[in-house]
Amino acid sequence: APGSMSGSGPEAAQPGEAAEAGLQEAEQDWAAAKAFYDNLVSKRPRPPKPQHAITVAVSSRALFDLVEERRIYEEQGVEKYVEYQQENENVTLKPGPAFHFVKALEHVNARLLELYPDDEERFDIVLMTNNHAQVGVRLINSINHYGLTIERFCMTGGKSPIGYLTAYLTNLYLSADSEKVQEAIEAGIASATMFTANKDVPYSDTQLRVAFDGDAVLFSDESEQIVKEQGLDRFFEHEQLNENKPLAQGPLKGFLEDLGKLQKKFYAKNERLNCPIRTFLVTARSAASSGARVLKTLRSWGLEIDEALFLAGAPKGPILVKIRPHIFFDDQMFHIEGAQKLGTIAAHVPYGVAQKYHKSA
Repeated sequence: APGSMSGSGPEAAQPGEAAEAGLQEAEQDWAAAKAFYDNLVSKRPRPPKPQHAITVAVSSRALFDLVEERRIYEEQGVEKYVEYQQENENVTLKPGPAFHFVKALEHVNARLLELYPDDEERFDIVLMTNNHAQVGVRLINSINHYGLTIERFCMTGGKSPIGYLTAYLTNLYLSADSEKVQEAIEAGIASATMFTANKDVPYSDTQLRVAFDGDAVLFSDESEQIVKEQGLDRFFEHEQLNENKPLAQGPLKGFLEDLGKLQKKFYAKNERLNCPIRTFLVTARSAASSGARVLKTLRSWGLEIDEALFLAGAPKGPILVKIRPHIFFDDQMFHIEGAQKLGTIAAHVPYGVAQKYHKSA
């Protein structure tokens, strides 16, 4: 009879049963492998889960000094550039403009882990670069040389990394490429272009120090628009009339919030006087004429700023020399250049009406 040679005796497994048994065996193998890795003990802290972390994405040219390598890329092309990087992969790269900032973030992490060993709310540094993977060995060697904890890499092989910033839940993106930064700002990601200081100055090893401009950085560019279009007197009048109306938020407001959240974790452990984070507002505003709205806006957001400096139009560079921030955010290039000259690492935020005037100048 048809089918009589199929051999389907009482002890033969059916095909569906065999497949199900194989699937169960594979799942057991996966569970065993996962349990093995979960039980490994390491002195290196694991990166926090992205949904818990404050993710700071840094480009390779922001983290390291790649000026010579960039020249080779521009003059000789990508193949010679990759070849040069591979030939020099055991030559440690020198620190770039974001290096000291990253070191300070990692010091904050170390303090947080002492106080909250099981908490994942801390900084996660991601190397976000359009470098080719072949360059990765030199970057890894340099990161390990300096003892940096950067576990997550995104190397896009010449493509723009901006699309990955959202996937990595990025809170702040720092790059030496102003076009990439502009692209990120337009995508709603807090971003800034890094500029190296023209002088070497010592930075604090025990406290992350971050300085922010106000308008078009922490706040919207609403007030700057009035200054540019209607003049300073109209601006003072407008700010006094609207003293109790909070300013709209700017691109870096979220990062100040992130710093504030971490500061409160130290305060909760009675570490306010020994907090490893200090924030500064350095604004060209006049305190008497337009300062109250700024302070009331911060209060309405539930944010504290450790020090507020109202300069009434005076240069910011000399004040920044005293503060010695690891990074200073401003939307206007003449403040960035003034800070650079006196030894401050500055980060340009390409946001607001000042960019229109800068481009047309």
